[in-house]
Amino acid sequence: MNTTPHRTHAAVPAHRASRLMHLGGLAVGLAGGMLAEGARRLATGQMPAARDLLLTPDNAARLADKLSRMRGAAMKVGQLLSMEAGELLPAEFTAVLARLREDAHFMPIGQVADVLEGEWGPGWETRFERFSFTPLAAASIGQVHEARLKDGRRLAIKIQYPGVRRSIDSDVDNVAGLLRLLPLLPAGADLGPLLAEAKRQLHEEADYRREAAHIREFRGLLADDPGFLLPEVVEELTTENVLAMSFVPGMPVETLADADQTQRDRVAGQLIGLLLREFLEFGTVQTDPNFANYRHDAETGRVALLDFGATRVYPAERQAQLRRLMDGAWREDAAAVASAALAMGYLDASDPPARRRAVTELFLLVCEPARHGGAYDFGRSDLTARLRDSSYALGFDQGHWRPPPADLIFLHRKLAGVFMLCARLKARVDVGALMAPHLV
Repeated sequence: MNTTPHRTHAAVPAHRASRLMHLGGLAVGLAGGMLAEGARRLATGQMPAARDLLLTPDNAARLADKLSRMRGAAMKVGQLLSMEAGELLPAEFTAVLARLREDAHFMPIGQVADVLEGEWGPGWETRFERFSFTPLAAASIGQVHEARLKDGRRLAIKIQYPGVRRSIDSDVDNVAGLLRLLPLLPAGADLGPLLAEAKRQLHEEADYRREAAHIREFRGLLADDPGFLLPEVVEELTTENVLAMSFVPGMPVETLADADQTQRDRVAGQLIGLLLREFLEFGTVQTDPNFANYRHDAETGRVALLDFGATRVYPAERQAQLRRLMDGAWREDAAAVASAALAMGYLDASDPPARRRAVTELFLLVCEPARHGGAYDFGRSDLTARLRDSSYALGFDQGHWRPPPADLIFLHRKLAGVFMLCARLKARVDVGALMAPHLV
């Protein structure tokens, strides 16, 4: 969740009609932006395509600001778009839209107090020695406040925005309708399964008791790893809409970008090792790749893990399929990769050879760090650009783009997020050595 200081108050629109009006205003603003950009380019003798007129930094800023104010599922769909379709969008557009992974306006004090009175009852404040109404963090589903109980315990309390749960289905449908009117994705792209999965995931994220259960689960799964620190759930204050946890110290992990190389490499290695355990050992994956979900405690050297709302559980068969896919890509066995991709739903029997080759090559690219031999230098790698170019060619030049299997999109998010964090840290990690015990 975000901890930047430039956020502003904005009440969350809690009713369906008001949220629909926000999206209607957004559509008008985007159309106006297209007309203005078209007039500007025509005046210079250019004949731009409609897609080029829409995907401008100004329109991206309009989209990011509106979804940030709405929060909830509308903002979450924008986050998914920036992560999952980012390789298909101009870099300038994606860069602005990516603000949605870091920015959200926060609730006014009165709205916070109303939510807490509804959850904890009148006089809730008497339980606390101190409660800070200025949030530490704000994101799509809720915001986090620091507090201290009268017994001295320091807490982090996540409060869900009012109306978020009720608005999930309509928000997703309304944003999907907006996307269908705009040339953001290749023609004929079937977003139905993706949108259905987004609704399911968002309903789960909005259940804070479920998130509390996943925190307890991960505390158990990582009990054997002293390199990680997780919050402890405060049961008596946790409800479906409020999650109370012990406060976890530390600085945002990206502040290590200026640390010495050994420290950066160690932390990046921890996060890659965790990712592999989640994918191939636990079958339980915290899929939100936001950098702010990782913090570093300088005193102990531990990495704190936060925000388990987007945790997903994968059945044993999915794990086995993923292991076969990763093993084939690691060994550069194109036939094994294609076979695993077919079993997982990335390919189907009717796909032409060109799509089979393109999808196989994408997975081979993804596993490049593991095949490197020795430490892979994430800071110097251009792998992200090559993956973007390959995905764009698959979607627009060859006309074969379609959303990947919906349940696997969240694994893509986690993988991309960890890769980007390793690149931010300019880390050097022997990925193959970390992967080998899981595949041999």
